[in-house]
Amino acid sequence: MNDDLKHAFAHPTARSEATAEVPFDRISVRDYILTVEIGAFQAERGTTQRIRFDVVVEVQPMSDEIDDDVDRILSYDRVTEAIEAALSEERLNLLETLAERVAERILLAPQAQRVFVRIEKLDRGPGNLGVEIVRSKSRVVDADLQGLEETPHPIVLFLANSVIDEGHLDAWLSTAEQNARPVIVCVGMPEVGAPQVAVHRMVQRRIDLLAIEQNAWTFASHDPRCVVVGSKTELDWGMRHDQISLWAPSKIVLDAVDGPSTDMVDISALVEWFAQEMQAVQLVFVGATPTGNLPIACHAQADLALL
Repeated sequence: MNDDLKHAFAHPTARSEATAEVPFDRISVRDYILTVEIGAFQAERGTTQRIRFDVVVEVQPMSDEIDDDVDRILSYDRVTEAIEAALSEERLNLLETLAERVAERILLAPQAQRVFVRIEKLDRGPGNLGVEIVRSKSRVVDADLQGLEETPHPIVLFLANSVIDEGHLDAWLSTAEQNARPVIVCVGMPEVGAPQVAVHRMVQRRIDLLAIEQNAWTFASHDPRCVVVGSKTELDWGMRHDQISLWAPSKIVLDAVDGPSTDMVDISALVEWFAQEMQAVQLVFVGATPTGNLPIACHAQADLALL
């Protein structure tokens, strides 16, 4: 077996030692196993599986005495906290995404210079299925600086179907367009509702979400200023570029670690959950009544001047 092949399948510690260009100290977390919901296949939704982490971090050697002070070193807790924080952000489909986020968090520590992250699924096949990445400090500098930019805090505006029926959509969108803050528009079910099935709750949730998205596209067809958006990345881009985004809820709801407990037909509770997820400063309902259980400004209104 040649060295390249040997190193490709070696533990991250061995790979670190074999590829180091300068002498580093290393800390490692091995065989760290968590049970989580992850995966792109339908069979992996609504169920958990074991995944194992092996992480090796190369750190600059201390230039003076450590003095047995834990605050001067990169703690093992920094590694496990990076893993748990990456898992808590949202439900992920890919191990590759999870590995990137773990590596980025670890490399934000001033001592960390290079990190090896190996993640394996232990329950998906006859063997262990996994990915391994290597990232260095220079790879995350730009991403870190971008992350320092303040996240916009939008106004979330719910518009009932009657807004179109009564011919008021143009007025509400024009008011949203003129607002100093970005506005994200939410809609509910179409008037005909969604098909009902009694077989499986998760199946009904999917059908309900698709019905809401169908209604969002109907709204968007009435005015070119509305752009139907389904991911947080697209919503963030829209908020920074003066776009009126119309929320398509399936991806964010289904990928949420702590998703809405309500059924999708309870549109007020769903929109309130979304407003919290987006850290909205204001939530306005037009043609519906809020539940009133929200820590942000939340009210029903019909006066354009209050938006």
